[in-house]
Amino acid sequence: MTDRLQELMVFVRTAETGNFSHAARELGLSQPSASRIVSDLEARLGVKLLLRSTRRVVPTETGTTFLRRARQVLHELEEAEDAARGTDSLRGIIRVAMSMTFGTREVIPVLPPFLAAHPQLRIELMMSESRQDLVMEGADLAIRLGRLADSGFGARRLASTKRLVVASPAYLQARGIPLTLADLLSHDCIFGVAGSSREGWVFLRDGAAVSVNVNGRIQVTSGEGLIACVKSGLGIAIASGWMCRAELESGAVVPVLTGHTLESVDVHAVFPGGPHPSAKVRALVEHLAATLPGRRLS
Repeated sequence: MTDRLQELMVFVRTAETGNFSHAARELGLSQPSASRIVSDLEARLGVKLLLRSTRRVVPTETGTTFLRRARQVLHELEEAEDAARGTDSLRGIIRVAMSMTFGTREVIPVLPPFLAAHPQLRIELMMSESRQDLVMEGADLAIRLGRLADSGFGARRLASTKRLVVASPAYLQARGIPLTLADLLSHDCIFGVAGSSREGWVFLRDGAAVSVNVNGRIQVTSGEGLIACVKSGLGIAIASGWMCRAELESGAVVPVLTGHTLESVDVHAVFPGGPHPSAKVRALVEHLAATLPGRRLS
């Protein structure tokens, strides 16, 4: 690694994460070394790029301009190397952020053929049910479900998944089968992911949204937890089709209110680095776009 290339890499990750220590760990350096490298860069350029405090490091106005150009240089260098090697020789690490449930049930099962086709690539799966700070974590790619927040990130729609209302056979035997939306008021409803909040469940009727107030004592913050609650007979829940596909096939849970429609959920690939991801990220996204719909997300 040349001195100037190292300077750019250390500066970019320090500016993105706001932390010398974080950048140093990623790049295999000590914190003092990372700080010295950026100081040497500033001295060579004769400008202040970062404002340092005891809590956080932030770019100056000049640093923000330099950060944008430095990212572009690193991106173009990686593109040039990939072009020289060819797509069959993609290498390096792809850091992918996604939810634990979607990653476990949908993404991981389709990775083997991709990794077999690109033996010099490594994938780091950053799995959490909470939304990660993609820039801070150094993610190259994120898989997001639902509406995207307004940001400067690039994005590509990969698939769409239907949602449905589900319950366990044991629960329905004990409490009865709801036949109308009004019947939900007399049932225990489970709140959590997939748009099933306490503020009401929203169905579509003739193209218009209809909100139904529901009651329940269980709230859960993960997809796996939601389905576990349903299987245990704790109540009725809204779930994405992919979330409970295996349970539907086995009969552990069954759909109810099938005559009522819920808004579908889009699955997007999000690129924290902007609308033009690297060749290795594009290759993975192409693979996911081709394989996720084939896994019947609906």
